[in-house]
Amino acid sequence: MDTLFIITILIVIAALAFDFINGFHDTANAIATAVSTRALKPRHAILIAAGMNFVGALLFTGVAKTITGDIVDPFALQDGSIVILSALIAGIFWNLFTWYFGIPSSSSHALIGAIAGAAIASSGFGILEYKGFSKILMALITSPLIAFVVGFIIYTIIKTVMKDQNLAKTNQRFRFVQIITASLQALSHGMNDAQKAMGVITMALIAANLQTSTDIQFWVQLSCATAMGLGTAVGGWKIIKTVGGNIMKIRPANGVAADLSSALIIFGATYIHLPVSTTHVVSSSILGVGSSHRLKGVKWTTAQRMLVTWVITLPISALCASITYFIINIFI
Repeated sequence: MDTLFIITILIVIAALAFDFINGFHDTANAIATAVSTRALKPRHAILIAAGMNFVGALLFTGVAKTITGDIVDPFALQDGSIVILSALIAGIFWNLFTWYFGIPSSSSHALIGAIAGAAIASSGFGILEYKGFSKILMALITSPLIAFVVGFIIYTIIKTVMKDQNLAKTNQRFRFVQIITASLQALSHGMNDAQKAMGVITMALIAANLQTSTDIQFWVQLSCATAMGLGTAVGGWKIIKTVGGNIMKIRPANGVAADLSSALIIFGATYIHLPVSTTHVVSSSILGVGSSHRLKGVKWTTAQRMLVTWVITLPISALCASITYFIINIFI
């Protein structure tokens, strides 16, 4: 059997594995606040998240096309299949590493950094599509800042409107609303995150001369949606603990504000075809809500730890991918 064809099959398997891991790695992003306020039981929350992730992944392909063509030119990439396989191996390694230690790292940063690192190892810095790559980086950097501000504003509005309401009744109402906002959060996660693996598989098909455009084939979309949904069903309890409780003590009103803020940001980014980090956006929304509620109530040490991880993820994943590329080349 042709070596290129075998590598392409390995890439598809690795991409679906990445999506599966992304599902359980980022499950907390959609349901952590709803679980922590007891608006949803953990099992119910995960089932809702899995279903909405699956549906979201089937609704859109714009972000996948951005991943396919805006980091590097897939038609000009040397050793394209090895580059993509190296990137996936590095991205999976970093996701599993951060998941094991319960760190809310970014799957988006890991994958994008890994693609860039492997491509540079193959063809030098000139292979990067700097216009598209800088646009992606800008979205990754600014989306958490916007999420912080939006979270602060939305919770300030909720706090002002509900200040004279009965606390017990208000909490009960917001727990019901949280079911809706958590579902929207999971839908937005599926719409944005699952598309990254779709884009990678499409890059591999182009590199193997099995496709001549950046269009996303339906079987790619369906398989990635399924992998994401199944991964979400597995759940990521270590990260749920960090996002749901170690940033601040979350009440139902806080949870609604955070979920609504982050869902709006992710929906907006997806609409303009930009990949963002669900982890960054959700965590920043919670920080914004917490700052509006009570600055001293935010556990800033946890936020600092997450910030360090966010900063180092892209360069470390790029380095891991470049090393993996050289190792694979030794044996092929």
